[in-house]
Amino acid sequence: MPQFSDDLFLGPAQTYMGTGIRPYTTTFTGSMSGTTLTVTVLGQGAPIVIGMYVDGSSVTDGTYITGFGTGAGGLGTYTINQSVTASSTAMYAHGNIQFDDPAPMDLGIGPIGRVYVWDVIPQAAVTNNIALSQTAAGAGAVTLTAGTSVKSVTRTDGTTVLQLDLPRAIKVNCSTTARAFTVSGFDYYGQAMSEVITVATAGTAVTGKKAFFQVSGATIAGSATAVLIGTSDVLGLPVRVFNVAYVISVKSNSTLAQDAGTFVAADTAVATTGTGDVRGTYAPATASDGTVRTVMAISLPAIAVGPNATRVGALGVTQA
Repeated sequence: MPQFSDDLFLGPAQTYMGTGIRPYTTTFTGSMSGTTLTVTVLGQGAPIVIGMYVDGSSVTDGTYITGFGTGAGGLGTYTINQSVTASSTAMYAHGNIQFDDPAPMDLGIGPIGRVYVWDVIPQAAVTNNIALSQTAAGAGAVTLTAGTSVKSVTRTDGTTVLQLDLPRAIKVNCSTTARAFTVSGFDYYGQAMSEVITVATAGTAVTGKKAFFQVSGATIAGSATAVLIGTSDVLGLPVRVFNVAYVISVKSNSTLAQDAGTFVAADTAVATTGTGDVRGTYAPATASDGTVRTVMAISLPAIAVGPNATRVGALGVTQA
């Protein structure tokens, strides 16, 4: 199936988006210090490419190649995503082949070639469409209730969740100062995720950084009154955008001029309950109401599409 713009393919081309459908594997001998991987002997397999995961003796899980140093697919140095140490040992890099990666898809009309067309009409944000006002007698679970534009669904694994109209950041509030909410759920591609959102000032709502598609639960640290959980206008991007330069165009509310919304780049650090969204977010300048359409054209780099695409390059680091 054609994948690139010069193929003159005008329909929705299927893409694997880095699910490891092509098992690029490399073996080599090397060592790691800090965020530098030094390859001393190249074994066999495909060339070393950005996005490959590194496995071997004493190598931290989740270590992957983020850039070239003096190496360019062979001997030399490479930049990795975390600070680690490992003695000189045989290691191998692979394309993060996992059976739970996102499935082959041709959602919407994108991606067409190397441009992903993100086209959404978000429902209005609601302050209590995930959890109605309630009193938490102590630390523990918050009762969730599906409200406007949210529906209760059962996942294939049997988990009951509240599903939003599209991925978006969660907003929490309560009438007690310094209360931390822990929200758990899943992203658009089914990856489990969680986030800690803290209300610093009583009665002042706080919006999280991560875009949830499904919410499975929420807890609060300590007692609090008038506890509320709802949705915000911070929308989750469908592919990793780690620099605003990859945004070709963004229009909203039937206006020809570029939309003056708020873009937040993908967080490329190892995900925790306090890091940002792994793909990035965008909040349109005009409040969502179920009729305002936002269209963003996203330029996809080689690490996100094409024969050497990786899951990290397309969809970001693994959620946490």
